[in-house]
Parts: sequence; C-alpha cells; structure tokens
Amino acid sequence: MVRPAVAVLERHLCLYRRVWRATVFSSFVLPVLFLVSFGVGVGRYVGEVGGVEYLAWIVPGVMASTAFQMAVGDSTYPVLGDFKWVRGFHAMRATPVGVRDMVAGGLLYVLLRVEGAVVVFLVVAAAFGALRSPWAVVTPVVAGLLAVAVAAPVTGFSASIDHDSYFALLFRFVMIPSALFGGVFFPVEQLPQVVRPLAYVSPLWHGAELCRAATLGVAPPWPVWWHAGVLLVFAGAGVVWSVWAFGRRLRD
Repeated sequence: MVRPAVAVLERHLCLYRRVWRATVFSSFVLPVLFLVSFGVGVGRYVGEVGGVEYLAWIVPGVMASTAFQMAVGDSTYPVLGDFKWVRGFHAMRATPVGVRDMVAGGLLYVLLRVEGAVVVFLVVAAAFGALRSPWAVVTPVVAGLLAVAVAAPVTGFSASIDHDSYFALLFRFVMIPSALFGGVFFPVEQLPQVVRPLAYVSPLWHGAELCRAATLGVAPPWPVWWHAGVLLVFAGAGVVWSVWAFGRRLRD
C-alpha cells in the first residue's frame, strides 16, 4: 500500500511544482503579516493576555490557524476538481492505485505543505523573540496532527458533493467561525458561556491550545492527551468517511 500512496503524493507534488508561486503569499507571507499586524501592532494596545505579552500569546494561534486554513484549502476544490473536472481520481482507479492510496497520498501532500509553512513561520516567530519555551520544537507535530484532523473530514465532504457551491457553506459556517472563535486572537474564556462549547468542538481550538502550551511552556487548559485525542478522533473519522466517499464516487 505504501508505494501506491507515495505515487499519489508524487503526482500532487508534480502538480504543485507548476503552481507553487500562487501559494507563496497565502502560505508564507500572509501568516507573517498577521504576526506583525496583530502581534506587534494590536499587541501595543492589548498589552498582555494572562500575564503573557500578546505577541507571544498570538503566535501559536496564528500558526495553528495557518495549518487549519491550508488543510481546508487543499481538501476542497482540488478534491472535487479531481472528481468532477480533471477526473484524476478516475484515471488513478484504472491503475493499481486503490481508494485508500488516493486518500493517504492526498493527506500526505497536505501534511507536507503544512509542515513547510509551519517551519518557516516558526523561524520567523523565533526571530521576533516570540518563543518562550524549547518545547516550541514540537509545534510542527501538533500542526501536522491538526492538518490531518481537518483535511481528512473535509476531503470526505468534498468527495461527497457534486457542486462547489457547498464550499460556500463550509467556509461561512465552519472555517470562518472557527478562525474567529477558536482561541486564535483572544481566549475562549472571553466568549459567552453558551457559545464556548462551539469552540471546544473545533479542531482548531485544540490545535491552538497545544501549540500555545508548547511555545509558552505552560500546561494547556485540558490534559494534553485529551486535546490530542480529539484531533485523532477527527482524523480517524475523516479517513473512514473519505475512503467510503471515494469508493462510492468511483463506483458511479
């Protein structure tokens, strides 16, 4: 199974070689601009959050948000396009590549993309002096887990629809609220009590809290195993959904 999945990954990377310039701004430059504008600019007015300088507090949130948004972006139009317009998955099905290989190769591609962006962001954050703990080196692992936890179910969703208008619902009611209320720019505790559970079920909040615990060297609000467990559940359920949706779509 490993070799076909790597072949799918290689196919994604070959395509990315032709379009990588279009992703430089959103994947590398934009997160740094967020860091400067919110962390340095707004941080002068905010001061500290929980006894921590706002720049250092917001860095892990922006890092997790970058992984979250990249995972969503690479699991929506590219997946639907390979089914509906390019029919790349149908071409793969005519080879020894199986459904699980397609899903695994796609998730590996998302993982590599996210890891590259997170490492660059981590270097920039270190240059700004925003990392307060040596545990910051584990944030790429957290970001990778978050990326898979998001990309897997979104891939299943993309493989289950037949029109890209459904992505507007995904962006409006899932992606944007998660980015705004997932503990990226301010603590979830500042939200009304009735709204907080919506943040707690978001993979972004769990990823942001784990990244924040690593970069600041503090304990997260929930046990580490609980945060990681939620992300693993999202990832596992998403993989199952994706394999089922791919198999059903390719039989039609």
